[in-house]
Amino acid sequence: MRIVQLKLNRGLRAAVVESTNQLRVIELEGGTYGLVQIALTEGLPLTEVIFRYLGHELVDYKQAIDRLQLLPPVTHPDAAHCLVTGTGLTHLGSADTRDTMHAKLTQGGDSLSDSMKMFKLGLEGGKPGADQIGAQPEWFYKGDGDIVIAPEQALPVPGFAEDAGEEPELVGLYVNDGHGVPHRIGFAIGNEFSDHITEKANYLWLAHSKLRPCSFGPELLIGDLPPHLEGESRIVRNGEVIWRKPFLTGESNMAHSIANLEHHHFKYEGFCRPGDLHVHFFGTSTLSFADGIRTQPDDRFEIELPAFGRALRNPLAFAPENSPRPLQVRML
Repeated sequence: MRIVQLKLNRGLRAAVVESTNQLRVIELEGGTYGLVQIALTEGLPLTEVIFRYLGHELVDYKQAIDRLQLLPPVTHPDAAHCLVTGTGLTHLGSADTRDTMHAKLTQGGDSLSDSMKMFKLGLEGGKPGADQIGAQPEWFYKGDGDIVIAPEQALPVPGFAEDAGEEPELVGLYVNDGHGVPHRIGFAIGNEFSDHITEKANYLWLAHSKLRPCSFGPELLIGDLPPHLEGESRIVRNGEVIWRKPFLTGESNMAHSIANLEHHHFKYEGFCRPGDLHVHFFGTSTLSFADGIRTQPDDRFEIELPAFGRALRNPLAFAPENSPRPLQVRML
């Protein structure tokens, strides 16, 4: 089952994707988060709650897009209680990239960069056996719910940014129950969106490069994740595709298992606060920046995984460059 969220005249509603053209509205206030809360309170599968409230109203999918009614497929009513994070160096990448990495790995010792050491840890211990804890991945913070941009809406680029590059990724969506136990709602397509020039200048600026908006959706996949997923990432400029590249994701194409990445996120007590929503990006192996692409205002990112329905699309909106004067903090 796949669902979306819509902004209707009567408020926030989730809707089931019935076809490429039609959505069936779920008649419950509060959208996906409201459905999840009922499922957690009553101890029911989310799909059972969805069918309970499934209505008769049909919405034309394209019209919902044209009217900018689409929202991220799950949101928290208080953006401060939505945490957006991610893990990196998790995917095996293309065959050529993998061969190159393995050639470097055979060198061993101090010749490996920190990134290659981290990747090697994942290859060797990212998929532990049952009841075992695997290698710890790279982890980063992006922001709270205010940085999440709805599908079809423009990703804002701050005036101080050096780059505005897409990162096509798988996203896990989670809500903690009243006891702080995390529950996975499902998965979505995501554009993690980073500043790769800042990151490339110095890897210790990785944290700075990640503090950017992001987007995920439009559809939320409820249920088991296929182990092998093939998609395509594109950039459209003035109506023409200027760059496109296939990408692979799913556990068969990852150095870490989803369960291992989840463990190393939710092992921290601070991430188990009751009621919080977590949006967690699982990493990528495909970037237009690596192929020398520099994005421009009004370029549109399109990230497509057929198993997730419609592509995630977002244009770019660049803010004017910042003044060279430093920001002034006022004294109380």
